[in-house]
Amino acid sequence: MSWLTAFLGWLGEFFGDGANWTGSDGIPARLLEHLEFSALALALAVLVAVPLGLAIGHTGRGGVLVVVAANLARALPTLGLLVMFVLLLGASSIWPVIIPLVLLAVPPILVNTYEGIKGVDPELRDAAYGMGLRGGQVLGRVLVPVALPLILLGCRLSAIQVVATTTVAAYTGLGGLGRYVIDGFATKDYASVVGGSVLIVLFALFVQVVFALVQRLTVSPGVSRRLTIR
Repeated sequence: MSWLTAFLGWLGEFFGDGANWTGSDGIPARLLEHLEFSALALALAVLVAVPLGLAIGHTGRGGVLVVVAANLARALPTLGLLVMFVLLLGASSIWPVIIPLVLLAVPPILVNTYEGIKGVDPELRDAAYGMGLRGGQVLGRVLVPVALPLILLGCRLSAIQVVATTTVAAYTGLGGLGRYVIDGFATKDYASVVGGSVLIVLFALFVQVVFALVQRLTVSPGVSRRLTIR
């Protein structure tokens, strides 16, 4: 049996049985749980990484240290962190899952935000100061719009990683699409494993499309043309 046949057969079971489709173990419920975990982790990572990246990129202080620390953080094993936080905090809340996901999501956003601000043409920065703009105005009106494509790239990379890694939430008894994978392995229901895996991949592709639309709507056409020329 091919993976496609297994996936379609498993998906057909949910469509064929209304209780399975609408129950707490149905695809919509699990997808919503996966979305909630992923969105919360990504939002917290953005709140931490973007302001820090903007400040460091604008002032030029501590940039090397941040890049090195971010690259080291990428090497942290998410599953190991999950187990550690479960032991420290218990499995009665979502935070043992959310904290490792935030730690996973921060480095790409932080590095890309820092590099985006730092990489703005110095002549453009000098021209902004020459027009009478001050530090915060230069950052908000000039540097951020130019660096926005890189900032969004960092957010997109983090979002995809978080969506894929949120699968580990099932190890702590929480929900999400990872339940199909973990429970499927436990019960040797490999159609469920394939089905859950395919849904996670499709969710990640959907995130790609969403960020592409966000970039198209928010990035200035002049900045987009400049990136294309480069």
